[in-house]
Amino acid sequence: MSERTASTYEAAGVDIAAGERAVDLMKDKVARSRRPEVVDDASGFAGLFDASALLRYRRPLLATSTDGVGTKVMIAQRYGKHDTIGIDLVGMVLDDLVVCGAEPLFMTDYIACGKVVPERVAEIVGGVAEGCRLAGAALVGGETAEHPGAMEADEYDLAGAGTGVVEADALLGPDRVRAGDVVLGLASSGVHSNGYSLVRHVLREAGLSLDAELPELDRPLGEELLEPTRIYSLDCLELARSVEVHAYAHITGGGVEGNLSRSLPSGLDAVLDRSSWTPPPIFDVLAGHGRVAQQDMDRTFNLGVGMAAVVAPDAADAALRLLAERGLPAWVLGEIVEGSGQARYR
Repeated sequence: MSERTASTYEAAGVDIAAGERAVDLMKDKVARSRRPEVVDDASGFAGLFDASALLRYRRPLLATSTDGVGTKVMIAQRYGKHDTIGIDLVGMVLDDLVVCGAEPLFMTDYIACGKVVPERVAEIVGGVAEGCRLAGAALVGGETAEHPGAMEADEYDLAGAGTGVVEADALLGPDRVRAGDVVLGLASSGVHSNGYSLVRHVLREAGLSLDAELPELDRPLGEELLEPTRIYSLDCLELARSVEVHAYAHITGGGVEGNLSRSLPSGLDAVLDRSSWTPPPIFDVLAGHGRVAQQDMDRTFNLGVGMAAVVAPDAADAALRLLAERGLPAWVLGEIVEGSGQARYR
């Protein structure tokens, strides 16, 4: 019987020491997202949050959401830029919570990779922590898992889950929407994190490199596609505190019509004015180079509308002023009329 080298976890492709170094590198970044309610767990096995903070609510409803960033991670991997993909994750998770009026409290993340490269993991988690800070939430824990054999060394994927709270009688949604309400469009920062399977298809078919410098864009294509998702949580919470907001819709996969329809009651429609805004140039690039029909653009991308707000008619002007003061471009996108529960372009 021939002698064989002893099997070890490291020989199998898992580097425990690299994982420990990644944790050390990310500690300072995670600390920036801390909220006063976070309680340290010396063991590190769980994230703790002081629930006595909920005592100030009369009837607190907990809200939760989970999501990932889809195939946008493949663009980050190909382009070698990993410090903003975590912000995208936060946008996908916590901005879903704020749609019902919930304040995001805390979040956890999960990263799976073929090989733990401490510096890369720290960049990814640093982005998550920065996104949480922008959303006013705490990153209270997470997990990094090495999957040798299941993923290539440079591959990774990430997902997360968040928890928020909203007062029961302040819950936003379709039951508050009325005919005559005004629909506001809140600008996206770009493609955000939806539609990247179509994006990558366009790049392949058109032979476009991520380093391409196109006349429509003022930076390389890869930089444009990796622009992080805008975080709306604090803006939407302040808007709901200041004016009469009836509903929000986070514009993700499905586009403006598909997502806004989810925030409408069965007897009302949102009639939208396509001429009220100009989509960012990246969408013209994708449509032109990919010969993508308008219908497919509409149901795949946000086209420059990252969040929609449905407000009372007499609140629209004040809402636009407040958002402008906060540096968030917004405009009147449409109106609520009698109908069958659909959002549609005029």
